[in-house]
Amino acid sequence: MLLLLMISCLSFIFLSKFLSFKPLHTWAIEKMSLCSSMSMLKTKTMLCVLGSSSNMPKKEKSNRFEVEVELEEEETTKEMWLLDLPDLVLESILEKLPPSGLCRMAGVCRSLRDRCRSNYLWERHMKEKWGSVIGDAAYREWQWHIASSTSTCTSSFNGKKKKKARFVRSLSCILCFAWAGLTLDNDPKKNRPSLSDNSIMSWYAALESGNFWFPAQVYNRENGHVGFMLSCYDADVNYDSQTDSFHARYPPHGRRPAVIEGGVQWNRLRKPPVDTSAHYLHISNCLNELRPGNHIEIQWRRNKEFPYGWWYGVIGHLEMCDKIDYHCQCHSSDTVVLEFNQYTPGSRWTRATINRKNHREEGNETEGFYGGIRKLDSNQEITTWKRLWPAEVLA
Repeated sequence: MLLLLMISCLSFIFLSKFLSFKPLHTWAIEKMSLCSSMSMLKTKTMLCVLGSSSNMPKKEKSNRFEVEVELEEEETTKEMWLLDLPDLVLESILEKLPPSGLCRMAGVCRSLRDRCRSNYLWERHMKEKWGSVIGDAAYREWQWHIASSTSTCTSSFNGKKKKKARFVRSLSCILCFAWAGLTLDNDPKKNRPSLSDNSIMSWYAALESGNFWFPAQVYNRENGHVGFMLSCYDADVNYDSQTDSFHARYPPHGRRPAVIEGGVQWNRLRKPPVDTSAHYLHISNCLNELRPGNHIEIQWRRNKEFPYGWWYGVIGHLEMCDKIDYHCQCHSSDTVVLEFNQYTPGSRWTRATINRKNHREEGNETEGFYGGIRKLDSNQEITTWKRLWPAEVLA
């Protein structure tokens, strides 16, 4: 045992001396040097990569930031929408559009459709184009038309009443789009924009399309027939956008059938000045004010079966009056003289008289029946009648 221990110690001493004094081979030294160099190169490379961002020049950083800001501004500009404008600015733009432009704009999107159908925008267009021929009677006819259409639709189609009612309400809007020259999509949902029945846009579209007949009055009916010169009669009219004129449909009376006249120009139409049916006597409230020289309209009809028409005339002097204003007392008399100077002097149609205090329908089957009287205080109405004066005196 002791011997083995001694042998081990001697071996250890011998090997340590050998390793201390024996030099390394050349190839081993070169290999160690190469490994050390590679390690240092890798370290330097990593430091360069990591420090590249921190060592970037300040000017280059600034240029890069400015480019990014410009790109963001360009993207923001490209995404600008019409609806991003302030409400007052957008309304000012829409107010300047004509009716056809509003209809086209309404087909862009739901939000613009709601704005473009606003009554506020359409009131001006309605007044400018239709104000001279549309009155209270036409508005009542439009309301009745809507009510009857909705009632018929809901009673006839119980299973599809909501769908049909929506179609009826949007029909006039679709006509408006067609009139504006739009090409609607094939999608039925897009072809049926939600439009309320009583919107002014819907009414405007119905008038423009010509599918809605409304009550008005026509000067010199039946193309200026000699029997109706300087008169104005009730009729149902509709608009013809192709000729920018109207068709007038006069109701039948007596043995005379209904008559339809085409090509009625705007200057021959007016809205009814009073809310009195052509078959009823107008209650006159101006009889005590009438004096010679006043311009008037008076109801007249051939016989009891005919409707009244409004005829133009002036208040004349009594036969015993010297026609001098200072001496004239005609306005104090119960008798009122009516003159129709479009007829030749001496004609049975030139003069007529009525009672100022107890005026009702007066006349006979030979000379016709005179009804209520309107005093004309408007220069525009008087000028219109004078413009329609016949070129030749009537017999």
